[in-house]
Amino acid sequence: PSLLIAAGVDAPLSPFGEDSTAEEVTDGLDLTDKTALVTGVNTGIGYETMRVLALRGAHVLGTARTAEKGQIACASVVGRATPLVLELSDFDSVVACADAAQAQAGSIDILVCNAGVLLNELQQVRGLEMHFVVNHLGHFILVNRLLEAVLAAPEGRVVVVSSRAHRSAPADGIQFDNLAGAGDFDRQAFYGHSKLANGLFSHELARRLEGSNATSNSLHPGVVVTNIARNLPAWQEAIFRFAGSVFLKSVEEGAATSCYVATNPDLADVSGCYFSDCNPVTPSANMRDDAMAERLWSVSEELTRPYL
Repeated sequence: PSLLIAAGVDAPLSPFGEDSTAEEVTDGLDLTDKTALVTGVNTGIGYETMRVLALRGAHVLGTARTAEKGQIACASVVGRATPLVLELSDFDSVVACADAAQAQAGSIDILVCNAGVLLNELQQVRGLEMHFVVNHLGHFILVNRLLEAVLAAPEGRVVVVSSRAHRSAPADGIQFDNLAGAGDFDRQAFYGHSKLANGLFSHELARRLEGSNATSNSLHPGVVVTNIARNLPAWQEAIFRFAGSVFLKSVEEGAATSCYVATNPDLADVSGCYFSDCNPVTPSANMRDDAMAERLWSVSEELTRPYL
């Protein structure tokens, strides 16, 4: 069976759901001879994504903000994992990471844009709001610099971890006239804004990849207890972790959709979709706005041109 997405993309339904784990959705797959790059592997969903892809035979290039964190994470998994340093707020670091990845592998079969930040107060980088820089622009540079390597793979896949929090973005979508984040700080709105940008980036990338052997899809991993709450006040982080232990997805379940979209053979030709619980779902109207996606790409290019 298949589900017709509002964007006009036909994607198959899967037998998996909200309780499926990353190991379950990749059971029986042989990823030997595939190279994957996963950002943010030192903890949480990123770590579990790396662990399972490596377990299935892929050579995983795993990024972390420091060499030590990356080395510890990569050394702890079964299989082949190589650490790379990536600080998404530092565009020179993104360029260096992309160069290091290309030196490690001639082609990249799977590129998972997973790393992200959730802040409790306004922070800026290069005069831009930090959620937007780290969650979107850093990955925008990384993907563009590695796009030739993805296209060199027999079936390259770009997987962007967005979130249903994209629905918390301002009602009119990307704030092109206020990317600095001026005004009252609303954590959920700024985080949602960056997650909307993730989805729009994936949407436009899929359009640009039409006719090639590569695909681009985005996803909501579920609400998972990870250290993304590390920048919240201690009492809020404690509540988040307590609630998570009772109501939220485990890390193993949270990484399932990333691993499913990155590896499932039934998705070889599926591009431009948004997934949740290992199945295609319809995102907000803003995330399906072709004109907004195209404008975001153009503005992102202008903001990062020296690094592309």
